[in-house]
Amino acid sequence: MNKNYILKTRLAVRCLSVFLMIVFSTNFSEALAQSKTISGTVSDNYGMTLPGVSVVIKGSTQGTVTDLEGKYVLTSDGDMGTLVFSYIGYSTQEVVVGNLNVLDITLEEDLVGLDEVVVVGYGVQQKKDVTGATSSISKDDMNQGAITNPLQQISGRAAGVNITQIGSEPGSRPTVRIRGITSLIGGSDPLVVIDGIQGNLDLLNQVPPSEIESIDVLKDASATAIYGSRGAPGVIIVSTKRSKSGQATIEYTGSVSVDQIANELDVLDAQGWREQARIWNVPFSEDHGSDTDWYDVLTQTGMTQNHTVALGGGSQNFNYRASVSAILQDGVVINSSNKNYIASISATQKAVDDRLTMTFTMNNSIRKNIGSPGNVGRAQFTSNLISNAYVSKPTDPVLFENGDYFFDPNVFQYINPYAVAETVINESESRSQFTTFRTDFEIIDGLKAGWFGSWRKVDVNSGYYAPAASTLAGAIDQEGIANVNTNLTDEKLMDISLSYDKDFGKHKINAIGVYEWQRQTYQGHFAQTKGFINDLTSYHALQLGSVSRYLPGDISSYKNDRTLVSFLGRVNYSFADKYILTASMRRDGSSVFGQEHQWGNFPSVSAAWRLGDEDFMKGQNAVSTLKLRAGYGVTGNQQGLSPQQSLQLVGASGSTYFNGGLITNFQVIQNANQNLKWETRRQTNVGIDFGFAQDKINGSVDIYTATTDNLLFNYAVPQPPYPFGSMAANVGSLRNDGLEIALNYHLLDNRDWSVTLAGNVTFMRNEVEKLSGNIGGVEVNTNYVGWGFNSYLIEGQPIGTFYILENDGKESGTNEELVVDRNGDGVIDQGNESPDRYLAGTALPTFTYAFTPTIKFKNFDLTMVWRGSGGNMIFNRIKKDFSLYESLGKSNMLVSAENLGLFTSQYASDLWLEKGDYVRFENLAIGYTFNAAKIRNISSMRLSVVGNNLALFTKYSGLDPELNLSGGNGSGLDAGIYPRTRSIAVGLHVSF
Repeated sequence: MNKNYILKTRLAVRCLSVFLMIVFSTNFSEALAQSKTISGTVSDNYGMTLPGVSVVIKGSTQGTVTDLEGKYVLTSDGDMGTLVFSYIGYSTQEVVVGNLNVLDITLEEDLVGLDEVVVVGYGVQQKKDVTGATSSISKDDMNQGAITNPLQQISGRAAGVNITQIGSEPGSRPTVRIRGITSLIGGSDPLVVIDGIQGNLDLLNQVPPSEIESIDVLKDASATAIYGSRGAPGVIIVSTKRSKSGQATIEYTGSVSVDQIANELDVLDAQGWREQARIWNVPFSEDHGSDTDWYDVLTQTGMTQNHTVALGGGSQNFNYRASVSAILQDGVVINSSNKNYIASISATQKAVDDRLTMTFTMNNSIRKNIGSPGNVGRAQFTSNLISNAYVSKPTDPVLFENGDYFFDPNVFQYINPYAVAETVINESESRSQFTTFRTDFEIIDGLKAGWFGSWRKVDVNSGYYAPAASTLAGAIDQEGIANVNTNLTDEKLMDISLSYDKDFGKHKINAIGVYEWQRQTYQGHFAQTKGFINDLTSYHALQLGSVSRYLPGDISSYKNDRTLVSFLGRVNYSFADKYILTASMRRDGSSVFGQEHQWGNFPSVSAAWRLGDEDFMKGQNAVSTLKLRAGYGVTGNQQGLSPQQSLQLVGASGSTYFNGGLITNFQVIQNANQNLKWETRRQTNVGIDFGFAQDKINGSVDIYTATTDNLLFNYAVPQPPYPFGSMAANVGSLRNDGLEIALNYHLLDNRDWSVTLAGNVTFMRNEVEKLSGNIGGVEVNTNYVGWGFNSYLIEGQPIGTFYILENDGKESGTNEELVVDRNGDGVIDQGNESPDRYLAGTALPTFTYAFTPTIKFKNFDLTMVWRGSGGNMIFNRIKKDFSLYESLGKSNMLVSAENLGLFTSQYASDLWLEKGDYVRFENLAIGYTFNAAKIRNISSMRLSVVGNNLALFTKYSGLDPELNLSGGNGSGLDAGIYPRTRSIAVGLHVSF
């Protein structure tokens, strides 16, 4: 037999043996030469034995687990050195074996406290040493169930972090605001950092929720200033799971949920419509003789599936983890779905006596989305597809007798929503990849040099086709509309760092200096064609459209980029583990600003006093933890600006005939502004962390104030001297003040029961301090800027303040709405600064809160999330549009319209303005953790049943009060949303 073949065979057998030894370590260890045997029992601090505890020889893959009685026996043919005892929910212990033959261990519960590690900018700190305002959520505290985005896992879990889910459309993500609105056009979305990768909120789509180890939120400027321009709205740091040395695991985490619409609006059925039609003298010809529930026609039972398979392992110097995930959603609106496939791998190698550490990560995802068409409808009502179910009369059939989609030619721009759902193609595919490499080398004791690089690419391709059969007016007029759209993003980041960490007796110093370079490149193409003789190719063959229907704007493309260069440094100093000081400075240079204003300096300083560790606090049992914190910092913002925002740009302006030919005209579409500079945010924070009765009661209180200066906004400017009517400039200022309280109470904790009551509340106030100012020597008087439907930007008032007419009943003869003539001049002025209007509240909540209790009984656990907000108002445009009987012959109406009895209105008054307060029973999870020692080759297994969005308590009459609260234009407006779902999920986690 070939000698090489024999050697290869032996090598394969040895590799297989190593693999089987990892999986069946107990069985194999008994078969080895028994030169050293140790045994013992592992218990908790109540004296109860613990089954399934991992017992591993440090630096090797050899180990075992405790049996049903908490006992273990471990045999080795060499010196065992140190044993590592680890168990979920308990602190890991390492014990030197020496000459011991019997070793009993008591594991302490790993309670969340001030000794936990918090991930901060460019490093980690123990929570006891943190001086800024942060919130940390571990995987054990995250929300469960039909989770499709990591933000849903922390909803309600952190004070000052407002996460809003607007409807449940597949593929949609929540919005998040950390300590309110930080900017008008500069971007209020926080920076997301995933294992060093920096990006926007879309980056979270590349992380399977089940693969997240922890999420840390940096809230105040003293914590976020280290990220400079990108950290102004706050920072969300996501740490993914890593394998532990000496443990080889295969894990499956999965859940399947059934999703149903949680709430529907009460509209007239066919019988009710006919009764109202008789009362209001609607012609009989408007009744088409059917009995159609359009909401039922357009909806279905949805389903959400999450499946993740992960494997990992390693030795003392090497570990790896790889995972494959599928997040699959079928929406409650027909023909809407989202499928997200994610694959990732990470590996860490140590060398040179553990002084060199190298980490590599690669992640790929593919998202395929079929979207429910949006912005469709008639001239007087345009919204998403499902909201058009309110428009369609219940007496209209879905189909003609010949099977064609029903269409009423007597109604202007009539649409059949079922025809739209069945015939319009609205799909996209997003391919995302990111790769990172990090290396750290310890030059001397405490001094490390590091290099980090990342590259992220996102390619989004979408296609749209609306045939004439869709009944959409534009598609009928144009004989079919097709378009394709491609958007490419390329992001590169590199940083070089030098850090020093050393203790000098009572003095502890940690310092880091970083040079960072980032470049973002964007490129896109759009093409559209109309006029198709058939629908066979949809958007896949644009050349089959009619050339004669081409219009300017049907073809476009772009390419631009932005560069950010940064120098940053931070020093953490601690004396006697009681007095802590943190100072940082970051200098950013951005290509988007004028030549003289590209650089900005962003300093921060914060301090903490661990008052509870002072000598005069010893000898008492009431206060177990007490830490005072204070910080100040400045951050910059540039995210809302395009790469060429400071330059004058020229664009197309129609066509004209010249010298017998058709040529394209051009005009200025953006004014130059070489004075465009950094928007800056100054924030002060004072906080206290406390614990009483051995931290049985613990929590924190933070008070902050933050002012955004040099406010970026598109200000209206005079023509001339400016060729274009608006201009991005730094003029105004914006202020946020807030109070955050977080509290945990360990009500009960014994060997059978554990009851923890937790919650948080945030009070906040937002104010537009200034909008007017000087731009290039020209005074700009800006106030009462429209910021939604009857909401405005008003100096001295919160963003999105409602300034509105007051309802005064109706005219008895005509049933027309009346409003109050506040200045008594006999004329109702509907201008933005009308004296007939009054201030009627804000679109943004003034307080948010959450209650998150946890109950454990033996192997059972139960967690709940109750969440709510209030102090805001909502303009219910859906109610306004479907409560006037003048439209009864052309559309359906809400049942509540009968109580109003309004025929028509020429006003958008406070009759349609409602309070947006609500309490939502958001999450209920019941789980059971099996005794893994009874199941061969399984180290842990948990089964759960989770309900999401189980109940909603509100006086708001619309579909859901959780609407656009992002602070952008349109906040506080209900113009129709994709329905919010109620889901019941069954989940399983198994680790082998």
